[in-house]
Amino acid sequence: MDRLSLTGALLVATPLLEDPNFYRSVVFVIDDDPAEGTLGVVINRPSELEVGDVLADWGRHATRPAVMFAGGPVGEDTGLALAVPDDGQKPLGWRSLDAMDTGVWPNGLGTVDLDAPPEIVAAALRRLRVFAGYAGWSAGQLRTEIDEGAWYVLPATADDVFCADPHGLWSRVLRRQGGELALVSTFPDDPTLN
Repeated sequence: MDRLSLTGALLVATPLLEDPNFYRSVVFVIDDDPAEGTLGVVINRPSELEVGDVLADWGRHATRPAVMFAGGPVGEDTGLALAVPDDGQKPLGWRSLDAMDTGVWPNGLGTVDLDAPPEIVAAALRRLRVFAGYAGWSAGQLRTEIDEGAWYVLPATADDVFCADPHGLWSRVLRRQGGELALVSTFPDDPTLN
């Protein structure tokens, strides 16, 4: 039986996931390959470091908050960018992502090569977010974590990736699901104080 690709989905940490790298994190899955593993970025961990302080030519093009995001514990010295181009544009250095179930990501979300000249690429971009590091799982590892109850797999929107208030994203994503997950969104940081 074919397995559904998680590319374009959100991984939302369940309250059971206590690993400090992922506690209450929301991960956007960039690539999910059964043989190679899964790669994503944590989209709700902004740093205080301005994009322009790290990548001077890209800083003025970053979506607010225009800071570097802590994309995950792997390759923290590696920069990775997600972007939405202007309607119909396919700029140099931009690669579209395949969505979880449709094969094409709505609104054209993709990755941008930060080595591409920003003066050529950035003019064709509507939104841009830059991450330091990423989250990665070897083949089968993430599926095991999902089966163990560490992650909720939920649909993503471009507004999740580029939200202006990333600190509240964990609760907002769960709340919009309704039902039991909306209740989980109110789970206290320390349930023993409840």
